[in-house]
Amino acid sequence: MADTSLRSRLLRLFSTNVIVRNVGGKKLKVADTSRIQSIAKSNLVDRYQKIFTGVGMSGYSDALLAKSMRLNLFKDYETMDSDAIISSALDIYADESTMKSEYGEVLEIKTDNNQVKDILHNLFYDIINIEFNLWPWVRNMCKYGDFFLKLEINDKYGITNVIPLPVYDISRIEGLDPENPEYVKYLLEHTTTGEQARYKSDQSSSKEELENYEVAHFRLLSDSNYLPYGKSQVEGARKIFKQLTLMKDAMLIHRIMRAPEKRIFKLDIGNIPPAEVDNYMQQVINKMKKAPVVDEATGDYNLKYNMQNITEDFFLPVRGGDSGTGIDSLPGLTYEATEDIEYLKNKLLASLRIPKAFLGYEEGIGSKATLAAEDVRFARTIERIQRITLSELTKIAIVHLYSQGYQDADLVNFELSLTNPSTIYETEKIELWNNKTSLAASMLQDGIVSTEWIYKNIFKFSDEEIANENQQIANDYKQKFRRSQIETEGNDPVKSGESVGTPSEMASAAPAGEGELPPDSPAGSIFTKDNDAGRPEEMAKYGKDGSARGRDPLGAHDKKKGGSSSPKYGKNLALAHYDSLKKSMNFGIKDKKIITEMSEVEKDYADEVTSLAKGSSNE
Repeated sequence: MADTSLRSRLLRLFSTNVIVRNVGGKKLKVADTSRIQSIAKSNLVDRYQKIFTGVGMSGYSDALLAKSMRLNLFKDYETMDSDAIISSALDIYADESTMKSEYGEVLEIKTDNNQVKDILHNLFYDIINIEFNLWPWVRNMCKYGDFFLKLEINDKYGITNVIPLPVYDISRIEGLDPENPEYVKYLLEHTTTGEQARYKSDQSSSKEELENYEVAHFRLLSDSNYLPYGKSQVEGARKIFKQLTLMKDAMLIHRIMRAPEKRIFKLDIGNIPPAEVDNYMQQVINKMKKAPVVDEATGDYNLKYNMQNITEDFFLPVRGGDSGTGIDSLPGLTYEATEDIEYLKNKLLASLRIPKAFLGYEEGIGSKATLAAEDVRFARTIERIQRITLSELTKIAIVHLYSQGYQDADLVNFELSLTNPSTIYETEKIELWNNKTSLAASMLQDGIVSTEWIYKNIFKFSDEEIANENQQIANDYKQKFRRSQIETEGNDPVKSGESVGTPSEMASAAPAGEGELPPDSPAGSIFTKDNDAGRPEEMAKYGKDGSARGRDPLGAHDKKKGGSSSPKYGKNLALAHYDSLKKSMNFGIKDKKIITEMSEVEKDYADEVTSLAKGSSNE
């Protein structure tokens, strides 16, 4: 039966180091937590394990040799950290990589799942306390090239704590399982004093094996020769730093030894025999350079050294034509050794990839444009460090979400981001978009190209993106109309389903004093009401059954039957109306007078029709 515990499931999840999840249909999302997609592990030469092969060190294991080489590098890094420039550079790397955004957040979490966002916010800000801890993590990663975090995982709550591990004591082991080449473990050896005391009674427990999901390995992958570890950010300055240190020491020694002025003492020895000249000169030197001192406490006799250095002066005996005692002075130090130091210092700053102005050296900045260009290049360096940091923070988030039951698409349904410190870097992006929009507006105004051409060639949109943007623009216009209605008329079209005060609505309104707007206004509303889709209802049209005057308001149909020239047309039409009126009225005995009057009207009407017919025939 398969093991279904949390740790066994996490082991299977991270055994390939790449987490692939289906996010809908044929789309996949890959979380490359160990960045193996960017590393070609074949045909690589690992300097730690193979550089000394066959040079008399076969008695040592590869792992021991690799660890000893790493320790030698770490010693150099510790020495470099004591230098003012290197230490300031490491601080700047950490400061610029962990700046807060305009909203006061160090780490921004983007996801459309509010529950996932709340869980990750609780993990990074409440459990890990990333606002405080991320700075030393990034600094150590830049200093050593590697940084290790041990994750304490609870079956119910996920990650409950993280413990930084010393780079001196931990090793990354790969290639243990031939069937699974990406299987990774970490070996932790407790060598510190406190840990030695703890495990003194049990030597076997001084080594601890950790699985891949239990360790977050931050590493700067920039050189394959350092695999499976990272390369320090200050590795390029290591050789230059040693040269600069030697040059500084030489300059100090030279200044101390050669800075004082020298004097030439010319002593007239007269007729002193040559054999006695040395003794005579020594007596003079002793009298001039040393003074006898008796220590009152001990009574010791001491020839106190004169501060005027005896080794820097020259005593020359003279006689004959050059006779006469004289003292000449030689000039002091004239050699400027700082030029060599400036050369090495500039190489050191170039290897750190930090603008001089950031470190207090502004003599190399000719203008603000130069500083802006250097700032943009430095922002790209910081962006690379941030990408590496975010990769491992993503791994921590995946472990936490998986421990709390999230799987499949929800497991990678988030995106983490750090703030880019360069405002100039952001300004360049904004300026680029401004230029694109200005060009697009100009081309549209002049009628040179179509909107679709601009979308595809200037903004590089696909057909799907163009259709989506057109839909979003239509939605923006709807929201704009809605806000204008709320502002000017106090009417929300979404709630009322009607527009008020628009030209089409006013044109369809009834005349003043004849009631309110008809319910089936032709203006309608661009917003749907009660989720009813489709076009608004149409009003009754003239000459249709729904019209107020019927299908034949002018009687054209009846006129066509009798003919427009027929005298019977008028009579038939009038009698038809008369008969219908007569039937609709219920006349009683009391209404005989009305009937008589109507008969007379009918007679007069018939006579008039007859006379009109005769007149038309005579014509």
